[in-house]
Amino acid sequence: MRRTGDLKLIQELNRFIILDTIRQFGPISRSDIAKKQGISPTTVTSAVNELIRDGMVAEDGTGESKGGRKPIMVRFCPDGKFLIGVSITNTAITIAEMNLEATTKQKKIYPVKAGLVSDLIIQYVLDSIEDFLQSVDDVSRCLGISIIAPGIVDAASGVIRFNSKLRLHDVPLKDMAEERFGLKTWLDNDANAIALAEKNFGGGMNADNLLFVTVGEGVGSGLVVNGSIFRGSRGGAGEFGHTTVDRSGMRCDCGNVGCLENYVAWPAIYSGLLSAVTRGKETLVMDLADGDMTRITFDVFRQALHQGDQVCQDIVDEIASYLSIGIVNLVNLFNPSLIILGGEMIRDNQVLFERIQKQVMVQAMGTMVEGLEFRPTVLGADFEVKAAAAVLLQDVFHFSL
Repeated sequence: MRRTGDLKLIQELNRFIILDTIRQFGPISRSDIAKKQGISPTTVTSAVNELIRDGMVAEDGTGESKGGRKPIMVRFCPDGKFLIGVSITNTAITIAEMNLEATTKQKKIYPVKAGLVSDLIIQYVLDSIEDFLQSVDDVSRCLGISIIAPGIVDAASGVIRFNSKLRLHDVPLKDMAEERFGLKTWLDNDANAIALAEKNFGGGMNADNLLFVTVGEGVGSGLVVNGSIFRGSRGGAGEFGHTTVDRSGMRCDCGNVGCLENYVAWPAIYSGLLSAVTRGKETLVMDLADGDMTRITFDVFRQALHQGDQVCQDIVDEIASYLSIGIVNLVNLFNPSLIILGGEMIRDNQVLFERIQKQVMVQAMGTMVEGLEFRPTVLGADFEVKAAAAVLLQDVFHFSL
């Protein structure tokens, strides 16, 4: 005897399949959906009517007759519903209203001041979401809130297990957001979410085993193994920035010594620039920052690098060396077919990208790099909120954008 739960699950899966078919092939007739997916016409009609009622599908004129009445076509309505994507970093909270194709409709960035950690940063995140929701027209059309954050995140329970920089321990952020806003909420690790976005609608659509590495304020990685995100038992897989590259190195916020993040992330680069200036080395960085050290940014560093600044080139050589050691370890462990590099340090930084690629191809085991591809991320400026959207859309609709 079939349980009610089984029947409901089948109906729900059929609805997702039908919606994804309309999204990919629409405008399309109900009968063509039924034929393409092997689902009964009655089931298709019922599901399409529900989707029209929910505003996710609309009728779109008539198609060509195949020996009878002209069929009524249906199409996907990406703007029928929307979601709220939230990206937490050490320096900013980025929040966006996005449609069902992860297109940003409006976005706001809330700067994170120095010292905003622990309970204070969580309160700030929730207050920022509340502020943003004031600008949303019709919250009843919102599918939910999808939050991504750095650190060890247990996506299944919606808990930030650990973040050393923001001093977070076992924060049930998913439950806190749902209780405050009355909207279903998702929570995931930022690098895992970006890896998912790359797999679903970025440069990794044809790769079942890919490695995404991000280098910016921190360092992280997301692993796609056999087509699925590899999270580990408690969401801790991919903490690439906290792998050891120097046993005699500096102590990290996580408690370990010699963590990769402390040698290649932006704070380390900024420190290297300060040190060079203090020692009297000439660098274009100071000219581009109008002599003000507080105005040195990723963009200033990139500009100086593109203009051949020796100090910046030396720093890039050191970064490439450390990153390559770490990536070689991951290649030899997981044998990916594709490595995607992203983050502020990689963006528009062909010099660093090429040096990492060259060193990894030389240093990793020969068999492991056969057919291995390197690509920069193609998700664009809104990559963080797109990644947040990917988590929700994958879970709710089971489709790749």
